[in-house]
Amino acid sequence: MNKTVALVSLAATLAVAAVLWGLPRGPEPLPLPPPPVSTGSGALTMTARLSHPAILPGQNEVFVTVDVTGVEVPGATRSPVNLALVIDRSSSMSGYKLQQARQAARHLVGQLGPDDRLALVHYGSDVQSLPSLATTPANRERMLQYIDGIWDDGGTNIGAGLQTGRARVAEARTPNSINRLILLSDGQPTEGIVETADLTRLVRDIRAEGITVSAIGVGTDFNEDLMQGFAEYGAGAYGFLEDAGQLASLFQRDLRQASTSVARDVRLSFTLPEAVRLEEVLGYRVQQEGRQVTVSLPDFSSGQTERVVARVTVSAGSEGALDVSGVALAYQDLRAGAPARHDTRLQAHVTSRPQEVTARQDKDATVYATRALSAQNLERAAEAMSAGRREEAKGYVMQNQALFRRAGSVASPAAVAADLAEQEEVLRDYEGADDAETVGAAVKRTKTKSLKGFGRLGSTY
Repeated sequence: MNKTVALVSLAATLAVAAVLWGLPRGPEPLPLPPPPVSTGSGALTMTARLSHPAILPGQNEVFVTVDVTGVEVPGATRSPVNLALVIDRSSSMSGYKLQQARQAARHLVGQLGPDDRLALVHYGSDVQSLPSLATTPANRERMLQYIDGIWDDGGTNIGAGLQTGRARVAEARTPNSINRLILLSDGQPTEGIVETADLTRLVRDIRAEGITVSAIGVGTDFNEDLMQGFAEYGAGAYGFLEDAGQLASLFQRDLRQASTSVARDVRLSFTLPEAVRLEEVLGYRVQQEGRQVTVSLPDFSSGQTERVVARVTVSAGSEGALDVSGVALAYQDLRAGAPARHDTRLQAHVTSRPQEVTARQDKDATVYATRALSAQNLERAAEAMSAGRREEAKGYVMQNQALFRRAGSVASPAAVAADLAEQEEVLRDYEGADDAETVGAAVKRTKTKSLKGFGRLGSTY
């Protein structure tokens, strides 16, 4: 392991995170932490909180955490969907993978009703497709016969598959339809559009047309960063499967998300006063214009939750209330058929008493922020493992163990027990990875865990 790199990384991580664990408690009675700020009565609710509602004069590191949740719609009839299933049938999918992909596609057909529409697309070097059809009993039989005729052949022309899926969804869309494309691939793009930037631009264009893109990677050879990017820019979900036999359950889950959609075009914005500087929004791409920072979130289904954690530096002066951030959530409410917006404001209390800072620390926000920080380390660990630097990778995971133990001293050991167990699982995974395939699987599992740690809870399968 590169000791200098590891020590510098450890120092940087602990320096960033040290604010989370406070100072020794004093014996005097102190105010309790304020409750989180919740707002929203439409398709989405927003709950925002500060890791440190009380801060000292001077420079302070504070974490802003925001949970966005889709409204529960118990017993509601699901909305009809307009789907395109795009299946990689290149030579690398031969055998078990393609057999299971066909079986999963058959299962998906069986889950659809006569008000739904489905297009089937499969690609290798070329692309073939069955245009979108209503899934009536007669058409379902036609679809099943088409699925049985999919056989492996050729290279991996992901771009052509996406373009054809896009066209098939567009042909069948209606003003109120839920439009979704599900991409399945086990490999790297080898033909057609192969550059990541060009493929990402294609997915962004598909999304701009109102079509959500989900990406499911099978096996250990696909480019997980590319597929994750597809899901992010496509406002859909990302899934990693080592075993193609799990495809049916993932297709069913994606269908359920699509058919219970409650909000789309979701954007979360932070408006920062002059005394506050944004350091980073952990695990998300952002757009910043002046004092406003905007994060694009996926489409939301009923009950889905996504979390965003931002790290800011607050310059506090004299004692009293201090604005830390305005928080706004804007989206298209699919239940109301109209745009919606929720706004709130987060304030910190500036105090000269260190004991009050510790006493009012938000335990949940501390754990959420620690998970996001640990997700950064998991990304670094995955990159090190992929490059053959196993000991360095394990070092990042051990840093996470230290982070969670410290967070547990604030929240409680029980609050981080599952997190510590997950880090142990990653270490065991790395110890047992002894060839290219098991290393690749370990890397992909780690990156999936990092997405969830950043707060992509409902959009990561």
